[in-house]
Amino acid sequence: MTNKVSEYGICPFATTQRVLTGKWALVIIYQLSTGTKRFKELQRLLPGITQTILTRHLRQLEKDKIVQRKVYAEVPPRVEYSLTEMGQEFRVVLDAVEKWGLEYIKLLEM
Repeated sequence: MTNKVSEYGICPFATTQRVLTGKWALVIIYQLSTGTKRFKELQRLLPGITQTILTRHLRQLEKDKIVQRKVYAEVPPRVEYSLTEMGQEFRVVLDAVEKWGLEYIKLLEM
């Protein structure tokens, strides 16, 4: 437990910021909040993201227990990504961020 505390810190804001590090974390979580996705589907939904960056973010979000990866024993192999219970709880935050973002866009357009 000590390693996790030192890695994430004890401040809830710093912990959240650490989990959401990177340009793509929020939008990946948002896309997965709409349902389970395969890698290529996520890549299509996120124009401009490279395969390497998507892989890196998914691995980190999986390590942070926000995303779960399910591998099916099929040929060809099938892998699906979805939100964990903790990731699904983040939907409330996403809704607030979306609302704030829309209001901010309106302000910028004035």
